[in-house]
Amino acid sequence: MDRPGFDTVKFFHGTEVEHTPALGKQTLFVIGVQSVDEIKTHLLGCEHIYFGANHSFPNKPDADTWRSWEAMIKPFLDAGYWCTLDLDISALEEFHDGGLCEYRRFIPMISAKIPYIELLNYNAVLKIDDRDFEATNPGVWCHQVHDLMDIYKFTDWDQYRDDQTD
Repeated sequence: MDRPGFDTVKFFHGTEVEHTPALGKQTLFVIGVQSVDEIKTHLLGCEHIYFGANHSFPNKPDADTWRSWEAMIKPFLDAGYWCTLDLDISALEEFHDGGLCEYRRFIPMISAKIPYIELLNYNAVLKIDDRDFEATNPGVWCHQVHDLMDIYKFTDWDQYRDDQTD
């Protein structure tokens, strides 16, 4: 992700501004895989850790990559922190093998990139589908795109400007 001033940092702090269960919490944002010990030195009173910040989680991780991310996240879940993992929708199927969703304070942030969404007309529908007919889900869910774009769920880019790099 091209975010000015954040191209060489591994950690930054801020208040969670995205509309998740961690909204408003003091947050440590972690870019890429970092050591558990190093993350602990940057917590500074945070109650939430946002892993995969700045789109740093790979879209097609292999088994070793999954293990390294899970090994980084689980100690903080075990310690009672709220933890988010920002992952692309393309990595979701393999994600379920790791067991992170078994933790009550884990937030999977599933990123579905839809460029120019405001150019879609009011008939646009987002279909939450399955990989095949009757494969893993009981059916499909269809949502009007414009209903999903509720102003109370919107986070303006300006709200990210208060984050502080370490």
